[in-house]
Amino acid sequence: MKRGSKFGVWGVFTARGLGALVGLGLMAGAAGAEDIPKNLECSFTGGTSWSYDAGVYNSKAPSPLSFSIEEIDLEQQKATLKTGTDAKGGKLSVVRAINANHFLEAVNEGFLNLTTVYDKDPHLGKYPAVHSRHFGLLGQPVFGQYTGFCTDK
Repeated sequence: MKRGSKFGVWGVFTARGLGALVGLGLMAGAAGAEDIPKNLECSFTGGTSWSYDAGVYNSKAPSPLSFSIEEIDLEQQKATLKTGTDAKGGKLSVVRAINANHFLEAVNEGFLNLTTVYDKDPHLGKYPAVHSRHFGLLGQPVFGQYTGFCTDK
């Protein structure tokens, strides 16, 4: 009985070549997230919010939500959140990923908001996005996950 691949040394090179192509593909995908504009306008119309009360989680459709992410600096990993034209900007930390950028906000009370903006959909010309909120109200957990899009501002 013979050991090894019938392709011998070429099988090893082929496997390495395939691995290199996959790696290049991942790097090419990461470049898309690098092309994000400096300012985005985001609108979320779908999703679900939950509240916890008396040992039970209750869900409902959330109200539509919109805000802008401005002054995006991927190298410094920071951005500014604006909830209105006259609103003071909130500080966002940026976590970069393959095909996406995550914008993390720790609000004054210590609760967290996370917005993930994915690579632009070439057919729609928009960036698919998900926004999650984790907070509490009167000592009870309240959280929501919103779906929507961001566009160049």
